[in-house]
Amino acid sequence: MAWSKRTQEESVASSVPPRWPAEWEPHRATWIAWPHERSDWPGKFAAIPWVYTEIVRHLSLSENVCILVNHRNDEKRVRALLARNHVDLEAIRFFPIPTDRCWTRDTGPIFVRNDRRAALDWRFNAWAKYDNYQADDAVAKKIAKQAKVRHIQPKWRGKRVVLEGGSIEGNGAGLMLTTEECLLSDIQARNPGFTAADYEGLFRQYFGIQKVLWLGRGIAGDDTHGHIDDLARFVAPTVVVTVVEPNPQDENYRPLQENLERLRGMTDVKGKRLEVVELPMPDPVWFAERRLPASYANFYIANHRVLVPTFNAPQDRQALGILAELFPGRTVVGVHATDLVWGLGTLHCLTQQEPAA
Repeated sequence: MAWSKRTQEESVASSVPPRWPAEWEPHRATWIAWPHERSDWPGKFAAIPWVYTEIVRHLSLSENVCILVNHRNDEKRVRALLARNHVDLEAIRFFPIPTDRCWTRDTGPIFVRNDRRAALDWRFNAWAKYDNYQADDAVAKKIAKQAKVRHIQPKWRGKRVVLEGGSIEGNGAGLMLTTEECLLSDIQARNPGFTAADYEGLFRQYFGIQKVLWLGRGIAGDDTHGHIDDLARFVAPTVVVTVVEPNPQDENYRPLQENLERLRGMTDVKGKRLEVVELPMPDPVWFAERRLPASYANFYIANHRVLVPTFNAPQDRQALGILAELFPGRTVVGVHATDLVWGLGTLHCLTQQEPAA
């Protein structure tokens, strides 16, 4: 597909309230960062560029793809790799924007829209787990410049706010999902002292959110402490898929049941009860004696496709079938993610959508 002409947008404020478009709304492009940090996949890094190549191939059949590379020399290498996998390079644009890691969902800007688009540039502290995050913390501002949209650094109580895109989920109509473990627990180390009311006020101001739905805990193995994109996702304004674990002996069983019960009692901004669709969890994925955060909820909704992580598990087919029924106008594609999840994230974690102008 041919690359669409980039729209010039004035960098001015607006009196129109912001709105965070849902992921299924039209995209101008998907932004990703090419993987290079070998320590994120110790012993498995050789497979990761090939997984990314497959992801880009599927995305390029649906929309434009913006790829961050650390150096122009990296661009040549990645171009050659994509060409070998028959990727349509006309749909690809490269940007020499250095990164520490490749989880663009958390490091890139979150795009909102009022009478024009804007990029929200949240502080990033590497989930309070890594010392090298300065390049990642600068990514959102640089993407905003390349996308030629208004750049905003959200503040609350006079300070910039730490927030990752994987911690929140929106329906495009004033509703947001998040978790208490991620934003409110003592271990979260993001914005000490913040209350649920603080976050709800913040989300109202910068996203136009009218109602926040709080779930409890995240899945086992998730080192972000409860990111919502491994748990529950909107697939329509009042329809949510949520992962469930059928084995009562599994450590995910109880927290996922509690989240399911909460969702069944929740309503949208007009008081309409949500439709809740259960999505299976795969069999536990282990590597080097560590439980990994494997979840079918970490899918990504592109313009014409839905990319779903698969794990060589019997539940793969069931999860793909459920999502195919929920997205009848899109092609649902499974992407093998058993190697990818060793980096503690999969498809939604590595992508960030830019809404159409």
